[in-house]
Amino acid sequence: MKPNVEVTLSVLAYSACSGTLVLLNKLILHRLPYPSLVVSFQLVVAVAFIYAANFAGRLQVDPLQWEYVVPYLYYIIAFSLGVYCNMKSLSLANVETVVVFRAMSPCLVAVLDVLFLGREYPSRRSWGALSLIVLGAIFYASFDTQFQTQGWSAYRWPTAYLLIICFEMCYGKKIIQSVDLKTKAGPVLYTNLLGLPPMLCFAAMGGEYGQFASEGGVQQISFSLMLLLFLGCVAGTGIGFSSWWCRDQVSATSFTLIGVLNKCLTILLNCLIWDQHAAPGGLLGLCLCLVGGSLYQQSPMRMKKERESAKPEDEEMVEFLDKNGNE
Repeated sequence: MKPNVEVTLSVLAYSACSGTLVLLNKLILHRLPYPSLVVSFQLVVAVAFIYAANFAGRLQVDPLQWEYVVPYLYYIIAFSLGVYCNMKSLSLANVETVVVFRAMSPCLVAVLDVLFLGREYPSRRSWGALSLIVLGAIFYASFDTQFQTQGWSAYRWPTAYLLIICFEMCYGKKIIQSVDLKTKAGPVLYTNLLGLPPMLCFAAMGGEYGQFASEGGVQQISFSLMLLLFLGCVAGTGIGFSSWWCRDQVSATSFTLIGVLNKCLTILLNCLIWDQHAAPGGLLGLCLCLVGGSLYQQSPMRMKKERESAKPEDEEMVEFLDKNGNE
């Protein structure tokens, strides 16, 4: 597959899964308010799908090895905390609040990209684009009724989600570069399987088992809710594969930015079928974030840029040596 085609397909696949999963989880939590249990169910289904496909000979999977488990443990901690904070944010705030905080993450990841992943600092155009994202987020906050009534306390979980997702994006790219897994299913299996125990612990700490049992257990799950859970598992499994595929193709900042821009689909669907969304002024601020995201340009690697800048001198040296050799 050609590199440009693979990048495009990975971005489209990740965008489709990520853009719909936020909305599906919001709908599920409205009727089944147990965020850790919902995520745990999605993780179990993803692991079961991988092993079933491997047993049927349809999917190659890396074996579980301790040398691969150790690097993923740090990622799993951030992954589990990020998912939990995201689900808590969705259960307490509207979808746009979560999207705007996610929209601010490229600003922090761009700096981490330079410090830890060898990227150049963003260009003036890209810094302007990132500044536009921050401006849009501030503009959004001025129209958010939850912020007006609750102040910054309404943003505690989204803020925690923002900080964790920034670390997760950078460390995830580091894993791709340093951990030699042979299959695309390997990272998905490791993250879902290792992420399950912490998520079950979160459910216990939040008292979700007792609440679920006291409110009727499985009897409260109707056919329509089962359908939503099924769709959430499909999107959750899909985002596991597509996110690692896309992360391998682009920089950490670009991957973070793609995660922001693909929420356009989430917002459009949310406005059509859900009544818990932002005011028109808040949506305008959100649009500023998305415009800023579309203007961003991926920064090159520092070593690559140094090689490109040294290329003319290298060519002159080669020509000089060839000329002397011919003499």
